[in-house]
Formats: sequence, C-alpha cells, structure tokens
Amino acid sequence: MSAFEVYALCYGRRTGYRGEHFLGYDADSAQPHPTAYYVWLAVSPEHTVLVDAGIRPERARRLDGLDYVEPVRLLAALGVEPSSVGHVVLTHLHYDHCGTVGEFPGARFVVQRSEVDYWTGPWAKRIERERWLLDEVALEHLRAGPVEPVDGDAEVVPGLSVHLVGGHTAGTQVVRIETAAGPVVLASDASHFHENIEHDRPAPLLHSTTGVYGAFDRIRELAGSGPVVPGHDPEVLARYPPIADRIVRIA
Repeated sequence: MSAFEVYALCYGRRTGYRGEHFLGYDADSAQPHPTAYYVWLAVSPEHTVLVDAGIRPERARRLDGLDYVEPVRLLAALGVEPSSVGHVVLTHLHYDHCGTVGEFPGARFVVQRSEVDYWTGPWAKRIERERWLLDEVALEHLRAGPVEPVDGDAEVVPGLSVHLVGGHTAGTQVVRIETAAGPVVLASDASHFHENIEHDRPAPLLHSTTGVYGAFDRIRELAGSGPVVPGHDPEVLARYPPIADRIVRIA
C-alpha cells in the first residue's frame, strides 16, 4: 500500500460573524470572523481521491462577499484533471460540499446511506433550518449517478477510510488517510474550525448536539497524534506549507 499525499484547496473565502460559527451567544458573537471553504485532494501512485466538491458556481454567485474560485481550477493547478479522479468522498450533502459533483464524470461518489436517506426523506422537507443547506441540483445528479452508499466505517481504497460520526448532519462522515508522516483526519464540518474541537464548542448549524460532541471524541480517536483538518478554518492555510495560491500540503 502506497502512502497518500494530502492537499487542502481553498476555493472560497468570506467574513462572517462569530455568532454564525459557535453555538451559544456571548459578548464576541457580533465580532467579524473569517471563514474559508475547502475541498481536499488525496493522491497516491494508485489512486486520486477528492474529498468534497465545493459550491456550484451558480450558487456561489448568490453568496454575498464570497471570494470564489471553481474547485476544478485549483485541481488543474496541481495537474489533476477531473476525469482522473476515481472517487469523490462527500462528507455530507450541504451545498458547499457537494455542488460540483457533475464535474467528475468518471468518479464514484462515496456518501453515507443515512445522509442520503435523511435528505430524500420527509424530515428534511419539514425542517427549514436545515433544508436550505441542501443543493437540490447536486442531489439529483447523485441519485442518477454512480453512488457508493456506505453504512458506518468503510475503506474506500487501501489507506483511505470513511467514518460515520453524524452530529453536523444525519450522516456526516470524516476521512482518515494514511500518509508517510502518519494518519491525517479530514474533519470537514464535524469541526468547522480548530477552535470547535480544541475548545469542545459546537457550531450552531447542527443536526444533533450530542452527536457533535461524540464526533469530536471519535475524531480525536481516529487522529491519535496526527493532524485534524477542520472544514472552514482560514488558519489551515497558515499552518501548512503552501504549494500554490490557495493550496497547502497537509502531509
């Protein structure tokens, strides 16, 4: 089994407020708080795996203040063509994580069955505080395409596995990747920022509060002493060595 190289590709940046990113009102909730949007690339001699697919350009244009680059353009900066991506792992089905699935015609899409069941079932239609986060166009593409639904923990390819944690959504999964430096865990929105998991503080966009805390514990267990990469923290671009504009190498 060959070790993977792992990259974070920042396709979007904007400034929100702390109250949007941390559960519970406090004196700092109205303070500006930058956020970033990522997809992640895991490459070995045998496999090219994309983790999440970002926002569709059409929806990105409707998001005020978003500094946006199409994810496929960032992949091109690493010499990766969409047709060479064998698997796209979708950590969950929010619009900013699955929007460009149609750009990867040769890929198989790995998503938790519980995530698909939730978004295609009756509760998602009723719970408006979650429903707006779905990308209907992406969901229809996935329903028609080569989806590999998984139940719980599963190996996608040797050295790269997914792990059901829930919390943020009904079927949020995190990704554990073996690298030459040891394991890396891509937490995605199971921990939006380093601060979430480091200070045991959930984000307000959640499906289950207890699930979020349980996800923190599971992520720590999976990572061991290795890095945990959050889903929206601009600090990722400062913590890891740059490869190109908006791109850093995690391991």
